[in-house]
Amino acid sequence: MDLKATRYEIDDRIATITLARPKRRNAWTGRMHTEYRWCVLQADQDPKVRVIVVTGDADGNAFCAGADLGALEGHAEKGRYDPGTDDDIARPGYGVDPHFDASFAYHFGLGKPVIAAINGAAAGVGLVLAAFADLRFAQAGAKFTTAHGRYNFPAEFGLSWVLPRIMGLTHANDVLLSSRVFTSEEAFSMGFLNKVLPAAELIGHVTAYARMIADTVAPGSARETKHQIYRDLHRDAAGAVVEAERLLEDMIRHPDYGEGVKAWMEKRVAAWTG
Repeated sequence: MDLKATRYEIDDRIATITLARPKRRNAWTGRMHTEYRWCVLQADQDPKVRVIVVTGDADGNAFCAGADLGALEGHAEKGRYDPGTDDDIARPGYGVDPHFDASFAYHFGLGKPVIAAINGAAAGVGLVLAAFADLRFAQAGAKFTTAHGRYNFPAEFGLSWVLPRIMGLTHANDVLLSSRVFTSEEAFSMGFLNKVLPAAELIGHVTAYARMIADTVAPGSARETKHQIYRDLHRDAAGAVVEAERLLEDMIRHPDYGEGVKAWMEKRVAAWTG
């Protein structure tokens, strides 16, 4: 695909997807959505990739400032919502579990951890994208907002489901019902972020964290653990235990189990096969 609104790069088992419309503060469009899903599919299918990092073009001074104003005006002129995507859009993560087969929820069906490196404002769909990542690191002073209230929109793309599960109902109600602006420091105190860092340290920290996962976690373990986490949101405790026991019996027969034990005993980095 000819990428015009994103960049896709692989370095040392880490795939980085950059939202790249800096003159528009990396605002989301149908074109960006199409490209983003294509990039995610490439990363998920590439055996060399162990972790996916999502960030914004630094020149945009934002992670993603939400939907592009032109798209918002287009909805008003048409009198209906137009996602700006075609039916043949890539479907990464689909087919793993019916609960994941929808826009942004498909992140839960990916076989690799997704880390959001939030290097600036995240509004509307930008906040959605961050919320559906597995881990979130942000630069100090970044501003966040759900934004939907000012446009007479509902909570977008499952934010009403995902935010209460990340930050609890009290905090989720606060940011969803008010659509107010809150900072990365406040987002961290709410439990939305894993860590807040100085802007100059953000990408380096995220890269080091991603490499730690790539070095120390077997690909099969990362995949199945991720799927367990999100499937178990729909299960009771007993169901989660039974499924964990089934997976244990299955995965202990994989060569990566023996390699993991051997690497640990020999005090070396494991040579995972995935």
